Amino acid sequence: MQPASTRPPCRRTARLAAVAGLLVLGAAATGTVYVQAQAHSGGRAVSSAPTASASHRGTAPASGEASLEPVAPPTKEDHDALLAAAMRTVGVADGADVSVAVLDMDSGRSAAYGDGTFDTASIVKVDILAALLLQAQDAGRRLTAAERAYATAMIEHSDNDSASALWEAVGRAAGLDSANERFGLTGTSGGDGTLWGLTQTTAADQLRLLGQVFGDDSVLDTASRTYLKGLMKGIAAGQRWGVSAVADGTGWALKNGWLPRSATGLWDINSIGRVTVDGRDYLVAALSQGNATKEAGVTLVEAAARAAVSVFTGDATARASASAGAS
Repeated sequence: MQPASTRPPCRRTARLAAVAGLLVLGAAATGTVYVQAQAHSGGRAVSSAPTASASHRGTAPASGEASLEPVAPPTKEDHDALLAAAMRTVGVADGADVSVAVLDMDSGRSAAYGDGTFDTASIVKVDILAALLLQAQDAGRRLTAAERAYATAMIEHSDNDSASALWEAVGRAAGLDSANERFGLTGTSGGDGTLWGLTQTTAADQLRLLGQVFGDDSVLDTASRTYLKGLMKGIAAGQRWGVSAVADGTGWALKNGWLPRSATGLWDINSIGRVTVDGRDYLVAALSQGNATKEAGVTLVEAAARAAVSVFTGDATARASASAGAS
């Protein structure tokens, strides 16, 4: 069951979201969107368009002619509404919950769906290594050979023993929280004791963490970012699911997390990373909980990642229109 704050929009909102999608496409190409206002004569629309000279000089069109009226570029709220409409096409099983956030790295625009808090499971391993790299930077040193071996096993193969070793190295939750404060994460808190997989986080915070790894405006230096990105591109074959399902071929770098909860038997399934689609790079964080099986959770986060990227590829407009027509 989705919380009230993430409940999909009504039919009218979905239609508005579809319009917002058209604004997204226009804004991406021009930076400013214009809509053609129809002039009316006796209640009938006049189809003639304004002349180029009138529209470029800013002179008023003659009576009966259409005019071009500037419209503000789409806001984050527009993108959020469009993503909410796209998420209506994603099947979320009863009892499951999902949240997703996306950033178009070229435009700097983002969208988010859901604001709940989730167990990280193994996606926290990216955060652990980022914290270790930041601490090493502060100390003016390179990672030791042992630390590098642990890091490779932890990220590429999701090795839990290696994660536990580096969790201790960074100072457990206190060390992680200190680094996250510098990374700009505001909704993440380290797991209790040795339970690093029960670190709590949000999709928005995971997007901020990805920005520290893949963006230029980061407290991590170039060498640290390059090292971590390289490991996220080398994920073992059996773990290449989640956000990578959206990417063109090998255009991805990711980390997944999966955790069956012993109390309920339900699964936490998460996926974060960078994907390349049609030559553009996107950061995506898809988090879910309450999944009946691991496979169901994988399907859910992959569908959520596709919906998120569709906001910026234009596919979300069709999703929103179809959703509005079906409601």
